[in-house]
Amino acid sequence: MRVSQVMIRALPLASPDQPIREAARIMARMDADALPVGENDQLVGMITEHDIAIHAVAAGKGPETRVRDVMSKAFTYCFEDDDIDDVASQVLEVRGRLLPVVDRDRCLVGVVSLAELISDLEPDEGDHDVLEELRRAVVPPGPRRDS
Repeated sequence: MRVSQVMIRALPLASPDQPIREAARIMARMDADALPVGENDQLVGMITEHDIAIHAVAAGKGPETRVRDVMSKAFTYCFEDDDIDDVASQVLEVRGRLLPVVDRDRCLVGVVSLAELISDLEPDEGDHDVLEELRRAVVPPGPRRDS
């Protein structure tokens, strides 16, 4: 199965010039820990909870700080025609629950979530460990603090 068959196509996108306050509100509404950042149909970065907390708040920057000033410019993504079995291992390296999906021109076309990969991954003898790691990544052990 290909990533394009399980990815989310309609998604909010942060602009590099919008304030981090707006990006944080979008993430809160989506219950997401990351948001793709796009400019001129190109994926240019990711803004994460970590970026906002560490690169903005801890550094004394205010809520009107631009996304481009704190976003991650080095990020992992996959292609829409990648096989989900191959992407599953790659997703484990990503801290967030969303992985950007691009076409071969590197234009953002969607995101794939860890939850979608788990539900659509077809485990065989070699994928059992990967599937278990994905499940742990989605539901980490220990108490969860809801706010």
